[in-house]
Amino acid sequence: MEIYKLKDNVPDGRKLKKNVTDGDVLDERKLKKKVGDGRSNDGLNDSSLDGKKLIITNLKTGVKNPNRVNVYVNDEYVFSLDVTQVVDLKVKVGKEISEEDLQNYKNESEYGKLYQRALEWVLIRPRSKKELYDYLYRKRVQGNHVANDSGLFERIVERLVLKGYVDDERFAEWYVENRFVKKGVSQKRLRMELIKKGITSEVIDEVLANRNDEDEIKKIISRKRAKYDDQKLMAYLCSQGFKYDTVRKLVEGNGMEW
Repeated sequence: MEIYKLKDNVPDGRKLKKNVTDGDVLDERKLKKKVGDGRSNDGLNDSSLDGKKLIITNLKTGVKNPNRVNVYVNDEYVFSLDVTQVVDLKVKVGKEISEEDLQNYKNESEYGKLYQRALEWVLIRPRSKKELYDYLYRKRVQGNHVANDSGLFERIVERLVLKGYVDDERFAEWYVENRFVKKGVSQKRLRMELIKKGITSEVIDEVLANRNDEDEIKKIISRKRAKYDDQKLMAYLCSQGFKYDTVRKLVEGNGMEW
């Protein structure tokens, strides 16, 4: 009986593993299914589902996170859901599900986990919608997810906006109030930074309406006067986005009462 060595070709073009006889031919694909490719699996192997009824056989409270429930299908762990999702999706032991149901549950599992991370992140401080989209994208890239997640991101952002956790106007107000409070910053610079954060021109105009560049220039003069002469100080202030006429008036008038 002929013995095929690694990578030897056979008539049908398949590659064979070492010491596999032509009476028991296994191609690369079938061999991987039989012995595995060395990677760990999260949940059921797709091949183990073929031709079988899918039954939810157990629900277990998560060990690390008691607010999540581990779902077992055909006695094997497949995915987890938060407690609210289990109720909303009517997941219960003994329920027979289709392959489409199974995929939908997995999608909801991903949504629930990413939503919880996003919620914790936006509660740290006010965030803009663009910041949230960028955060979600980074998390998915770190998790090696290559599929198009735009629909998933939309659901999460819309839910957080609806609940009031994400609000561009509130974020812009917070940003303006806290940006260089003591150091001083120009309206021009603030406008550019807010645009990068995804804030609309209308919202920016509103939050900057009562902003006074003269007050900000005075903050900087009081800090920098000892280090710079008039020319260098004016050049610095102009580089920060302040208007030349306003800068010159305040720098040359420094020493007079403001």
